[in-house]
Amino acid sequence: MAAVSLRKIFNKKELPSLVDNLVYQLNMAIDVELVDGTKLISIGEQTAKTRYPIEVSGEIIGWVVGGEQATLLATLLSFLAKQETEKKELAIELLERYQEIDLFEDILTKLTTSLDRRQIAQLVLQELSQLIESSAGMILLLSPDATAFEIIAEFGVFFNHTQPEPGKGIIGNIVQFNRAELINDVQADPRLEGQENVSALICVPLRAKERVLGAIAIGTKTDSYKAEHLKLVSIFASQTAIAIDKAMLYEQSTQAAVQAKAQTQRLQQALNELQLAQTQLIQSEKMSSLGQLIAGVAHEINNPVNFIYGNLRYVVEYAQDLLHLLEKYQKFLPVAPPELESELENIDLEFIMQDLPKLLDSMKLGTSRIVEIVQSLKNFSRHDEAEMKAVNIHDGIDGTLMILHHRLKVDVRRPKIEIVKDYGKLPLIECYPGQLNQVFMNVLANAIDALEEGMGNEEISPPTPQISIRTEILDNQFVVIRIADNGPGMKEDVIRRIYDPFFTTKEIGKGTGLGMAISYQIIVSRHQGFLKCRSGLGEGTEFWIQIPVNCVLVDAAQEQNSTSALPTSPADADGFISSTTPMLKPTDLLIRHNQLIQRLSEQSPNLGAASPEQIYQMFQRNPISLKLYATLLSWFSCPNPNHTDH
Repeated sequence: MAAVSLRKIFNKKELPSLVDNLVYQLNMAIDVELVDGTKLISIGEQTAKTRYPIEVSGEIIGWVVGGEQATLLATLLSFLAKQETEKKELAIELLERYQEIDLFEDILTKLTTSLDRRQIAQLVLQELSQLIESSAGMILLLSPDATAFEIIAEFGVFFNHTQPEPGKGIIGNIVQFNRAELINDVQADPRLEGQENVSALICVPLRAKERVLGAIAIGTKTDSYKAEHLKLVSIFASQTAIAIDKAMLYEQSTQAAVQAKAQTQRLQQALNELQLAQTQLIQSEKMSSLGQLIAGVAHEINNPVNFIYGNLRYVVEYAQDLLHLLEKYQKFLPVAPPELESELENIDLEFIMQDLPKLLDSMKLGTSRIVEIVQSLKNFSRHDEAEMKAVNIHDGIDGTLMILHHRLKVDVRRPKIEIVKDYGKLPLIECYPGQLNQVFMNVLANAIDALEEGMGNEEISPPTPQISIRTEILDNQFVVIRIADNGPGMKEDVIRRIYDPFFTTKEIGKGTGLGMAISYQIIVSRHQGFLKCRSGLGEGTEFWIQIPVNCVLVDAAQEQNSTSALPTSPADADGFISSTTPMLKPTDLLIRHNQLIQRLSEQSPNLGAASPEQIYQMFQRNPISLKLYATLLSWFSCPNPNHTDH
């Protein structure tokens, strides 16, 4: 029974005047007090001390003090308090019904808007657990062949070890016979199989379009359930079945669409890979031949150099011993015979004794330099390391700089290019070292070309040409190599095209436009990394090369994912423009073909009247142009790349 306040009853406008009239008619004196003795009203001079209770459902909420007739007022106030209590209970009941209707409307809205069956099931169990006392609950779906259950949402623990099976146990039997049940003594039920952690259970099949989809079950360890609980779960079950059936139909339709889209993406990706693979033929052949040549030369030089380098130490020791012996002879024979004196003057013994140690030191320094160069050549080529290996990235950068050393020295067109290194402390990196060195070669060579180009323009020419190389570890997961130059820079539209095959800003014969396209493939596709560029006219250019510390772990993680798309770099607030997948379009091929012919015509005005032999000789003088033109022709003569023989 809901509690009622006597003070609130006397706050009503009509009650004080009604009590005054009653007391006046009966000609009596009364006091109305609360349970704790606090007076609410007092009328007349009180002489009697009898206390009459004001009760509601056996609970005293106040007193009427007065004579024998005061019992009438106590009875009246008790009746009014009872009415107030009933009104309050009715209001509470109506509010509960309204809240229940509002709750069902809210739940139905959520169920109808969701198209994820697991999300629907989790929402239903969450709402049920708040409405009904429960320690465990689950929603199960039947497999298409009705031989197994799939639990799509649950809370608590129904079973210790076993899972429900169709036709077995309480839940399996309820689903098989398609009827809802309320069981308040689970342990005594003859269908019980195995140990269950609930004492009371409600299980309702999920029915949609005359077929059973599964079941919803809820249980408790302490309380027992009533018929209204079963009714409530049945209402939830009917709406849940409709929502899950709709979600399953949506999943089937979207799955077909996803499969079709995935197939299209795979075909498109395969086409792009074929296109880019063909663009790599020239560069791969050149780098493979260069790598084998460098490795062979390094190997042939290595043995004699090591022989000389290893024996120089003994030569130095022997020379020191001989010189020391000569000094001893000079002490014992201060005056040499005439014949020996003449010979000593001819060979200038004193100069030899001073210069020979210096000569041997310079030879030792030179052979050390040759050993370093041979090691750099071996590090750069790495032609026999086609598999991933843990290597020191700095060795690859230093080896590349060693190969390009002749281009960094002072030139008639420019001063020496300064190299500024800011190497961080990096772990060994799992990568394809030979391919990574190829990227360093492409980026550094382009930086040198840009600096040489800038020297011809006094407005943008830097006072000291400089290339800075900075390495760092990022989030303990990635290694970042930043290569920047203070050259003339590039426009944004050029940056966005530098990864396109055959796109180049260099003159004919100086580049194929394949270097950065191949670098993109190596960094993004092969190493699952990022390649970004930041540049501006007169502000130089900086490349951001980012690869994971362990590519094997990244490959394994991507294989577990449903999508096979290449990673995309996050939004960059520092002005770096992320690389995009290079595409080779027929229009680009045609434009590149026309540019090539136009530049050849500028070098040879009589190109139109030249014979095939003369054109071939012209190409022979520009081998890069010859290979580029051959690749372009192969593309024009191959309308279907899928059947191209690589």
